[in-house]
Formats: sequence, C-alpha cells, structure tokens
Amino acid sequence: MPTRRPASCRAGRTTRRGDAPRPAGPAPDRAALRAAALSHVARFSTTVAGMERVLTRVMQRWGRRAQAEGMEPADIAGRIAESAPDITAVIADMQALGAVDDARFSESRARSLTRAGRSRRAIGAHLAARGVDGAVVTQAMEETLGARGEEGRETELAAALVFVRKRRAGPFRRPEEEGEAAATRDRRAMEAMARSGFSRDIALRALEMDAQEAEERIWRMKSA
Repeated sequence: MPTRRPASCRAGRTTRRGDAPRPAGPAPDRAALRAAALSHVARFSTTVAGMERVLTRVMQRWGRRAQAEGMEPADIAGRIAESAPDITAVIADMQALGAVDDARFSESRARSLTRAGRSRRAIGAHLAARGVDGAVVTQAMEETLGARGEEGRETELAAALVFVRKRRAGPFRRPEEEGEAAATRDRRAMEAMARSGFSRDIALRALEMDAQEAEERIWRMKSA
C-alpha cells in the first residue's frame, strides 16, 4: 500500500511541518504592489475592479501576517488604508501599459463565452460581476456580438445551437433517440436555455433547426 503523504505536502504545497511562517516584513509599498500587479497580468487577463481586488488581497495577506506577529490591528488597518493611493496609481500604470483594459477584456470574454454557448444576457451578467461598467459592457457586446438587431440575433442563435449541441438535443439528438425520449430531452434543453438567458423564440429555432444548417451556423460564428 503506498505511503500517504502528509497534508502539508499534498496539492503542490511545499511547506513542511515545523517551518517558520513567512515574516510580515514592512507593508507593501508602491513598488511591491506594482510587482504583484505585473505578476498577475502576466498570467491572467483582468479588469480594473479585478486588479483592485488583487492588490487589496496583497495588503490583507500582509495584515494577517503582521497581526500574527503582534502588530496592533489599528496600526494594520491604518497602513492598509494608506495604501489606497498606491493601489490607484498602480492600476493607472497598468492601464497606461495596456495590461488592464476593461473594454478589451470584455470583448475577448464576450467572444469566448458566446463560442462556448452562453447567452447575451448571461455574458452581460458575467461582465457586470467582474466590475465592468454597464456602458463598457454594452459597447463591447455590440462590437463582438452585434447590435440588438438581426446581426445580434444571429449570433445569439449560433450560441444557442452550441448550447443545444452540448446537451445532444434538437438537431443534435442521437439517431436512436425518438418519441417520448426525444421530446423529454428537448423539453429539458428548453428549460435549461430559459434559465441560461436565451429567449423562447431563439430556443425554439435552435431546437427545430436542420442539423446541417445548425453545424454551418456554429462554424460561421466560431470562424468570425
């Protein structure tokens, strides 16, 4: 029977029992916050609000270490509050570099989520939850998904077809699935689409479409 590793060694953790905790050191200054910001954007795309959360967590982690070392909570809170101008300055620096751009983030995320089968409404909620301004969300979706007219509806229909294909419903049902089983699968897909923000009209069009046309529409949307 293989030897079970201690919990401190599992899930990629390298800290061993008995290791001293990381010292708090001085509170992160603007240079340290900028280094943390650059490290984050090197791995992830983010928004202004997302970057603010990242840098706030840097300060909070320092605060927990400082408190563990005996620093007074009021002093910690004061130092964290004093970091606000530094955080603002670092975010502005990231924006000037083009590393943080809410519009670009929104357009990229809207495009990828549509190709994954998400509705326009769900994409809007996703971006709003990440702190993107409503006007920026609207502009980004119009740029990538089309305005709320015929072009936008065609993109929404293609996204709905991706959604339906994942559930093997409508034009993507298995050939052997017929009758009540097919009706049940389509009904469940319809209910799931409603919960996901697709309109009834779009959902019905997706479920009733010919399989070849459905595949062609998905291909055109993903190739655009």
